Amino acid sequence: MAMRDRLYPEIDAAHFGQLAVSDLHRIYWEETGNPEGVPVLFLHGGPGSGIAKVHRRFFDPAAYRIILFDQRGSGKSSPNAELRDNTTADLIDDIERLRQQLGVESWLLFGGSWGSTLALAYGEAHPERCLGFVLRGIFLGRACEIDWFINGMGQIFPEAHRDFAGFIPEAERGDLLTAYRRRLEDPDPAIHDPAARIWSGYESACSTLHVEDAAAMTMPARAQMLALARLEAHYFANEMFLAPNALIEGVSAIAGKPAVIIQGRYDIICPIRSADALAQAWPGAQYVVVPDAGHSAMEPGIRAALVRATEGFKQTLQA
Repeated sequence: MAMRDRLYPEIDAAHFGQLAVSDLHRIYWEETGNPEGVPVLFLHGGPGSGIAKVHRRFFDPAAYRIILFDQRGSGKSSPNAELRDNTTADLIDDIERLRQQLGVESWLLFGGSWGSTLALAYGEAHPERCLGFVLRGIFLGRACEIDWFINGMGQIFPEAHRDFAGFIPEAERGDLLTAYRRRLEDPDPAIHDPAARIWSGYESACSTLHVEDAAAMTMPARAQMLALARLEAHYFANEMFLAPNALIEGVSAIAGKPAVIIQGRYDIICPIRSADALAQAWPGAQYVVVPDAGHSAMEPGIRAALVRATEGFKQTLQA
């Protein structure tokens, strides 16, 4: 029998809540599926993009205990778009707090783009809590990847980059990240909202291989655009709060864990060189290159590969 490669039907959250992780931050979490199933944690991208209902659908609800949360400053977590006390180390601590809150011994980590970064960072810090990894659109948080996002994507999407750079006065275009960060962190909505809209539009325009897929994507709400743009600029300016090449050098901590790395051949947001570097450093990982896909998890080939990966783990982790 062929392995399933379609998303599961829509499912409601069975339980949800807010977890205080600091004096300032409260994170929204939810779970659904089988309470006795294999625990899986969904890690969203961005930073700042937040979770969506469709993210529950990568997993068989009869087999998995499906857990999702909005990272600090994202989605239904509060305060929205907050930069204070918002670092990679803080998010790793939040994952551990959530695991303890929900009584999970160990779980499968599922993350794409920035979610793959966070999954690796958490796994390398807490390997004993990880059953395995499903990683998509690999981003290792290196300076070259950040520079590619800000400047390099214009080699493939010159129209999008022209709009992105053109929003900034010519005198400031030598350092687009600093120029955007200054505007995104300004408290005046008249200043930060237009910058967030342009930043989010730039990322969206470069995310899919097929134009029809991009046309079907809806514009996010104002608060979501601000969280995405402000948090990405904050993390980029701080080199993702990671030491150079830290994730590749730390792979040995999780090298014995099962993993599936899924990468679109024509991913422009997170070019394939990062996925290839991770696969070379992690010989035991299964490496799946989708030949006709870009970055988005919703592109048909990526979506199918992700479901096939969770189906595979369902078989091995239940055994």
